[in-house]
Amino acid sequence: MNEARPQQFVAVLDFGAQYGQLIARRVRDLHVYSEIVPCDISADELSAMKPSALILSGGPASVYAEDAPHIDPNVLALGVPVFGFCYGHQIIAATLGGVVGHTEKGEYGPARLSLNEAGSRSKIFDRTPDKQTVWMSHRDAVSSVPEGFIVTASTDVCPVAAMEDPARRLYTTQFHPEVNHTEFGSQMLSNFLFDICGLEPTWTMDNIIEQKVAEIRQKVGDGRVILALSGGVDSSVVAALVHRAIGDHLTCVFVNHGMLRKGEPEMVEQVFRTQFNVPLVHVHAEERYAKLLAGVIEPEQKRRLIGTEFWKVFFEEAQKLDGVQFLAQGTIYPDIIESGARKTGGKASTIKSHHNLIPFPEGVHFDLIEPLDHFFKDEVRELGVSLGLPENLVYRQPFPGPGLAIRIIGEVTPEKLEILRNADAIVREEIDAYNARLFKETGERNSAHSVWQYFAVLPDIRSVGVMGDERTYARPVILRAVESSDAMTADWAKLPYELLGRISSRVVGEVAGVNRVAYDITPKPPATIEWE
Repeated sequence: MNEARPQQFVAVLDFGAQYGQLIARRVRDLHVYSEIVPCDISADELSAMKPSALILSGGPASVYAEDAPHIDPNVLALGVPVFGFCYGHQIIAATLGGVVGHTEKGEYGPARLSLNEAGSRSKIFDRTPDKQTVWMSHRDAVSSVPEGFIVTASTDVCPVAAMEDPARRLYTTQFHPEVNHTEFGSQMLSNFLFDICGLEPTWTMDNIIEQKVAEIRQKVGDGRVILALSGGVDSSVVAALVHRAIGDHLTCVFVNHGMLRKGEPEMVEQVFRTQFNVPLVHVHAEERYAKLLAGVIEPEQKRRLIGTEFWKVFFEEAQKLDGVQFLAQGTIYPDIIESGARKTGGKASTIKSHHNLIPFPEGVHFDLIEPLDHFFKDEVRELGVSLGLPENLVYRQPFPGPGLAIRIIGEVTPEKLEILRNADAIVREEIDAYNARLFKETGERNSAHSVWQYFAVLPDIRSVGVMGDERTYARPVILRAVESSDAMTADWAKLPYELLGRISSRVVGEVAGVNRVAYDITPKPPATIEWE
């Protein structure tokens, strides 16, 4: 857990699925720091963290199921305000003596909520109308409220859609205020945080940078820090943040394995060596990797070889530097959640340090600095902009560590890399411009039609074509473009025909060795976003 959390913070007790992460993000959107904790945390552990408020998430279980998650009843007696959603609503009712029943008719999706007289006076529903649309997802429902609680809202199917005990500052809703489909959900969260809990919206990027810089300086002192800079968002933001804190006591090592996209090595040099004046070691390992991958076809072997060799090269460089005590890494909050707590049922003790993922050579060890380990990806991007990183780097689309090697089907050769690098540059240039137009029109970086990830793939085949009066036997290029928010699922992007036509014409006309462009229109699932 985060030892240096702000004085004001909301603990989100997570009962499963993606609810906890979504709630934590919504709270942070209102400039209040939030942190996810396992639902079975003890009241003593929670009290020691000194939360300003608690939110109990939804979850997929039934409260009366044999393996249903429960809470320590003393959590509800800590004296801090509590807001429970869906499963959180039901578990509060069941824990405090109310009754939760299995209803004849479930309620899934939008529902019409009606406030009663008590609800129209409730602080939770302040500045919201008496009738409003909310998002439901339940079969069980509270049928009898605990002593001290009053019902504040209902739907046609759910008589207790919201209840509260203002004296104990306990508030619950059967619906999900955290989802966008609940039209006044953000207002309800705002009412809870600011009117009921009395918090201040002080968790801003300027304050965060100031706090993180102070933490890094305190931890590092006069020590030296090394960082593996990939040119990706996370490592770039860590580099800018740590450099602001300790200046030339940071050295960045950029291992160029020769499988980056067109212009990326030059961008890393320009941003970090020229703009930020960061001490940068650019390791040209292109030939080393070319020999390593010669004849390798199997994708997992490619990944394994590239990953293992990266650390070998990195530590060779690290050992040439004197006095390095710390290794900075771009671990972010979802990495921590997914690697530990969520996968093992939410036990706090299983949230792992990423030390054990780093293959330190024998006799070599650096202490880890992970200043982004409690930030979501969108917050990392916002932090990067505030630190002065260029937007084309901060909003860089996901790019795998093995780079173009896993977008080349079959053996990786210099010829194939050159073809793919040039084709991919055209794809990105055209769709970058398309996304920029949408951003200008909508003001949203992830609008309904924007493309989340897009790239070219080079299959290990050739096809017949005609160029001028000559028959060709050259390579096809496959275009992959998807819409997604988290990469868990993705749909193929419905790009305008005009854009697809322009990409095809340019790739065939400008990239030697290509005579055909195909478009992959398979969603995830059943396909993956990447081809290998």
